[in-house]
Amino acid sequence: QATPLLVDDTLFYCTSYNRVFALNPETGEEKWVFDPKLKKDGRAILACRGLSSWKDKTKLPSDSCYHRIMGVTIDAELFSIDGKNGKPCEGFGNSGRVNLREGLGEHPALYYWSTSPPAIINEKIVVGGSVIDNLSIDIPGGVVRAFDIRSGKLVWYWDPIPPNEATILDDNGNPLYRRGTANVWSIISADPDLNMVYLPTGNASPDYYGGHREGLEEYSSSVVALNADTGKLVWSFQTVHHDIWDYDVPSQPTFYEFQRDEKIIKALAQTTKTGLTFLLNRETGEPIFPIEEREVPQGAIEGDYVSKTQPFPTKPAPLNPTYFDPDKAFGFTFWDRGHCRRTAKKLRNEGLFTPPSLQGSIHYPSGVGGNNWGGPAVDSKRNIMVVNTNNMASLIVMIPREDCTKPLEELSINKNQVRFTNIESNEGAPYCNLRSMGFFSPLGVPCTEPPWGTLTAVDLNTGEHLWNVPLGTSKDLAPFPFWWIKGAPNMGGPTVTSSGVTFIGATSDHYLRAFNTETGEEIAKFRLPTGAHATPMTYTNKEGKQFVVIAAGGHWAIGTPASDHLIAFALPKNK
Repeated sequence: QATPLLVDDTLFYCTSYNRVFALNPETGEEKWVFDPKLKKDGRAILACRGLSSWKDKTKLPSDSCYHRIMGVTIDAELFSIDGKNGKPCEGFGNSGRVNLREGLGEHPALYYWSTSPPAIINEKIVVGGSVIDNLSIDIPGGVVRAFDIRSGKLVWYWDPIPPNEATILDDNGNPLYRRGTANVWSIISADPDLNMVYLPTGNASPDYYGGHREGLEEYSSSVVALNADTGKLVWSFQTVHHDIWDYDVPSQPTFYEFQRDEKIIKALAQTTKTGLTFLLNRETGEPIFPIEEREVPQGAIEGDYVSKTQPFPTKPAPLNPTYFDPDKAFGFTFWDRGHCRRTAKKLRNEGLFTPPSLQGSIHYPSGVGGNNWGGPAVDSKRNIMVVNTNNMASLIVMIPREDCTKPLEELSINKNQVRFTNIESNEGAPYCNLRSMGFFSPLGVPCTEPPWGTLTAVDLNTGEHLWNVPLGTSKDLAPFPFWWIKGAPNMGGPTVTSSGVTFIGATSDHYLRAFNTETGEEIAKFRLPTGAHATPMTYTNKEGKQFVVIAAGGHWAIGTPASDHLIAFALPKNK
């Protein structure tokens, strides 16, 4: 899932086991490798989404750790290594590492980790963390911390608790962060000019029940802006109130600028799992276009509640449909279409924000999105945002605690859905839940009408969609001869070039594609050994030869085979 990082004449890349490779950017030849010796057993996820880079201007280029590569691990450590040779920077933390579990209280290692590249601003390195989904209400908190970039010492922390509460300190004055708060698992943005960092927050745990969350949701499923020097709140905007759908904010707040009334407005675009895009003034948090509070379906399970309204941007329009129509259910045959239709009509299905229920609810878009962590790319020359979207549903069934020990086969919506469903324990809550991350037919294809994945361009000056095209095909997902379906499930993100080309992998079919950013026309595609569920990057060498590099490692959620490829494509000079 990692996007490589080019600094001077070296390409840096991290693997799912948090190993860091330094490569020749023209040949791929290995220069050095750093292995953090990850403890692989008992981990919920193995992933690295990127690295960060910083140069110490108080040192000479020949000095050790003049250039630092910094990252996080599944073991919940922050590391700093020398960009020249991969050796730990000894003055940073404990032999080049900082333990991110400090202050989180006792918890199994399975419950907390980090995958996203840290943000760097004003000689501080800012990190969040991930928590396990739906195992317990008693999980580590979602604190965000800033460390001194040279020493690794804690500079400030932001504990996502209500403004009238204070973080508890132990007898030695060390913070004990509130448990169960919204975490920041995705990518943090930093604006040195405004001296602010921007956090995309998750929802409080567990995902589908919130009757116990008093004091835990002040900043859940939000964009939060902090002062980079102090960690103090500047503003926050909540994209989902009382989130009981796993609609956490999954992607990096993405910056852009535009002119209004002869004034340059610094803005950000926040894509979400709902498929709604929030365009906000990044100085104030105010909407660029009006955002309306609209009434949504009601009727929570006993012990919980549903917010009466949710925020809906007037622009841009949603990136995907927000209602699953049973009469438009898809299948390869009349038989499996009928199965999807009959199943849907048994479930709660009132469109976006249908509450979880005992009978079972269709959540559309699913908890995968809509949009996910890959986020959008912004062509700043044309002020166009390009983003990939999933058009798939998930099924959620809430199970009373006394029935949670029953076998999945007895609890499942039907026999077909058993193979796509997990029981999630939610210890400490009055319900466990069944979660099917996809709503599938007996032949294993989504019940939602294709396209299952799209690529959309939005004019950031007007908020209007410019184009929307299917992304990928059913090749590698469905058996031959069913490769003709346009629009595939996807996970990853796009990148854009100043010449007006958008590159993206992401799809369940094994291709890297190139699109015309202005028109959406697919202009090229390149076969890969497996799915490339990462964001590509591009650069030119000193002679002007352009490269496009992407990681192709597969993804369990998309069904693409696991692999370990980093692949570079190149254009001849001046082409």
